[in-house]
Amino acid sequence: MKNITWLTIIYIWLVSFNTEEKESTCYGTTKNGRLENGVKLPVSGKNFISYSNATELESRTYVHSIVKKVVIESYAELNKVNPKKLFKYAETGFKNGGKFSPHKTHQNGLSIDFMVPVLDKNNKPTYFLTVAENQYGYDVDFNEQGENENLKIDFESLGAHIVALHKASLNNNIELWRIIFAPDLQDELYDTKYGNYIKSNIKIPTKKSWVRHDEHFHVDFKIKCKPLKRGKGS
Repeated sequence: MKNITWLTIIYIWLVSFNTEEKESTCYGTTKNGRLENGVKLPVSGKNFISYSNATELESRTYVHSIVKKVVIESYAELNKVNPKKLFKYAETGFKNGGKFSPHKTHQNGLSIDFMVPVLDKNNKPTYFLTVAENQYGYDVDFNEQGENENLKIDFESLGAHIVALHKASLNNNIELWRIIFAPDLQDELYDTKYGNYIKSNIKIPTKKSWVRHDEHFHVDFKIKCKPLKRGKGS
């Protein structure tokens, strides 16, 4: 019996390992797509946390396996540069992709929202609350200087994060296609030491989006995806 028990344990471990490591496959586009073998982002790390660890929201934090690698590598690099800085990611998508209300994209594992890094009244890195009462952070507002009553956007850390994501994308042979961030706050971002790099390498549209994107920035990656067959991902 002991041998059977250990063989069973080893088998389960191998199956779990292979499932975790299996590469994802994306179909269609971020606006009309689906995902196979989506992987979940970790709830936390040395310098980052998820916007929620509630069970119903954890189902909304799946991405393409390569995107997961990019995100983890970028956080690791940020921790090397300044381990005191704190970061929080938000919604990504479902394990199998598809429509992801209220978002217009996030359908094939290549989209992810990151909450902006912030400083408290004492200029110390902190997280702003992401709870049901403020729509898990999506209802937090900042003025045109990137401030509100309690917090201010840490634009230097924001710039560092964007650059780290771009470089990690290149390291994994994919593209960081675009970032959506509030047009009225972009000058503050470009005034950081990362501004010239971002302007030269990353597409950030100046046209207003359907939501302001001041409390978070949206990232779309580009990977060669398979065509979406009729009837799939709708």
